Amino acid sequence: MRHGVLLLPEHRWSRARQRWKLAEELGYDHAWTYDHLMWRWLSDRPWFSAVPTLAAAAEATSRITLGTLVASPNFRHPVDFAKELVSLDDVSGGRVVCGLGAGADGYDARVRGDRPLSRRARGARFEEFTGLLDRLLREERTTFHGEWYTVEDVVVRPECLAAPRLPLAVAAAGPRGMALAARHADTWVTSGAPNLFETERYDRLVPLLKEQLAAVDDACAAQGRDPATLRRLLLTGASVGGVLDSVGRYQDAAGVFEDLGFTDLVVHWPRPEFPFQGREDVLLEFASARWGGRP
Repeated sequence: MRHGVLLLPEHRWSRARQRWKLAEELGYDHAWTYDHLMWRWLSDRPWFSAVPTLAAAAEATSRITLGTLVASPNFRHPVDFAKELVSLDDVSGGRVVCGLGAGADGYDARVRGDRPLSRRARGARFEEFTGLLDRLLREERTTFHGEWYTVEDVVVRPECLAAPRLPLAVAAAGPRGMALAARHADTWVTSGAPNLFETERYDRLVPLLKEQLAAVDDACAAQGRDPATLRRLLLTGASVGGVLDSVGRYQDAAGVFEDLGFTDLVVHWPRPEFPFQGREDVLLEFASARWGGRP
């Protein structure tokens, strides 16, 4: 199993840089940040943009994989975002993963005066966004006329360092999203119960996670894809709780999730206050015990 941490983009770079470097020094495989204009619980606090943050993190590190968890069409356009991604890919030396989600109704969806969308409409937009982004990162030239996006003879260069493109990680909890992940993603992402921010202890969520894993296997089969070619990433801390209560809990949870079939586990870097309140020493001691990273 590969392990990662998610760092909220809330600190000035003089402080944030230390965290990104420490994540690599501790031995984590990947480090992520949210991609929002502003975030639900910290709307009156400092909040930095994801792409410049990841570019700076790429310069501050040399090994760790970096990514968005997740970007959405709420304020992203496939053409603009594709250009930013290939730039990040180049700066990082091919260490970027693009995590994508449909986007919920909230600040990012309303701040620019965009019309409200139903859940079904957001799903349709996400399908088109993801498929078009995939094409833009693969093809030499792309022309597309859809319901949500129209692009004419777009060239995205340089090409991604990895062929056929940099990896995509698609967050999905329902059949439509899982089918999209099976078509386009290198990694499927879940955070447990969708859009639920009431935490339940991780061991009590095993039945739900088993159902989701089985459903994504079925989605792959329906697409004619070998399920073993799709990685499975679990993001804890929102609905999946209790993982960082202690080093022992963290170790136990990692074993439980790996036995279920998850290939990647991501925890939020503990904060001193809500949300994701926790003890940083648990993260440090877990890493030290697992990889010998500095305590």
